[in-house]
Amino acid sequence: MSQQTERHGGTVWALVITSVAGFMAALDNLVVTTALPSIRKDLGGALGDLEWTVSAYTLTFAVLLMFGAALGDRFGRRRLFLVGITVFTGASAAAAMATGIDSLIAARAVQGVGAAIMMPLTLTLLTAAVPAAKRGMAYGIWGAVNGLAVASGPLIGGSLTEHVSWHWIFWLNVPLGIALLPLARLRLAESHGTGAPLDVPGTLLASGGLFGIVYGLVRGPADGWTSPLVLTGLFTGGALLVGFVLYSLRAKNPMLPMRLFRSRAFSGINAASLLMFLGMFGSIFLLSQFMQGVLGYSPTEAGLRMLPWTGMPMLVAPVAGILSDRIGGRPVVAAGLFLQAAGLGWIATVATTGVSYGAQLPGLILSGIGMALYFAPAANLVMSSVHPKEQGIASGANNALREVGGALGIAIMSSIFAAQGGYESGQAFVDGLRPALVTGSAVVALAGLAALLIPTRRRAAQLAKASEQPSEPALETASH
Repeated sequence: MSQQTERHGGTVWALVITSVAGFMAALDNLVVTTALPSIRKDLGGALGDLEWTVSAYTLTFAVLLMFGAALGDRFGRRRLFLVGITVFTGASAAAAMATGIDSLIAARAVQGVGAAIMMPLTLTLLTAAVPAAKRGMAYGIWGAVNGLAVASGPLIGGSLTEHVSWHWIFWLNVPLGIALLPLARLRLAESHGTGAPLDVPGTLLASGGLFGIVYGLVRGPADGWTSPLVLTGLFTGGALLVGFVLYSLRAKNPMLPMRLFRSRAFSGINAASLLMFLGMFGSIFLLSQFMQGVLGYSPTEAGLRMLPWTGMPMLVAPVAGILSDRIGGRPVVAAGLFLQAAGLGWIATVATTGVSYGAQLPGLILSGIGMALYFAPAANLVMSSVHPKEQGIASGANNALREVGGALGIAIMSSIFAAQGGYESGQAFVDGLRPALVTGSAVVALAGLAALLIPTRRRAAQLAKASEQPSEPALETASH
């Protein structure tokens, strides 16, 4: 009995530690957006400089995620998790104490490095600590916390800026990081991946390719899509990623084995994740500005009104995790994505300069339930689609695709917004917002279709059984 209690306690601690770490990393994606006017007032800087306080984090985070996961697999996941927390916490303190815009941008870039090491390892460490039968609920809670962080980032940032100061956006991470360090050291078990040597050529190709793509995406709306630097980033990044795929097909110990994508489960959930984050990030980026700039709410008032969306994952995701344990993740994820698409479509339909909160509420609730249903089983589907030794790199790849999707979403939807409307008046903002949200809704609906490619639970069980055979061909056959 005492052994069972101890195991349960270890599961709870692992869930708390990894969820809080994931919350910090996810929150800092968009937490700065609503604080930019205050940062500009204090530190100066042109509009392009201010945008880099957001982009510097997104860039290093997305580019180094797979490398961070590979380092954890090679040198110890708990050890690298501690390194990631230390780097992230130190960089957060440096950002809070920044005396100029350049030092703030540099601190944000280092924050992204810490997050890239820390974030993919949260999922592998949690998987190792939780019994297989309870992973659905654990992933549900982990996903709920991450969903809450992504969705509420602009609103938390705005509220802290309004009532305290923008510095507290970054100071918030410091006590959390300091508390996590001893807890992670004492409560998490060490684990490793395959033990294969680091794939240096693959790492350079993947990191360089992601850097070019993400750089082009985050700079495109501001610099113009025909800007030489943007075009160079996109084309060079694309070429390097093609080279990464070709190299990985032939490499003996590739960082990301291409055979994983032969699995319908792995391919389906990763495609769904990319499209989901594309539609959601762009929508949240614009809606947080709509609530404040057009409807006239303060950041705190906007935050309270967004709670049916941002807070819903905390209520629904644990239930969704249990559901996915019972009926499989595919129907839960697909239903969630279609509900999220419906919610964004609803908000696009009712959006006007004087829209009432009651008219927006059904769309916010649908979006919240949909996001919760997606986040809970998605993590389970990613981790169960590969062998345990490959879960670190699977988590890194999925998180990298999410970040690229988020950057792509902000870039595409900002471009649609700018082409159809602008900031000149409330009506101009609505004119740009509505087609952008319709695009976001359509993209998330596509994510739902991608989720339907995932095998049913019975079929997945057959594939998993077949993949446990010792021969490599069995694994490859099972994934079709």
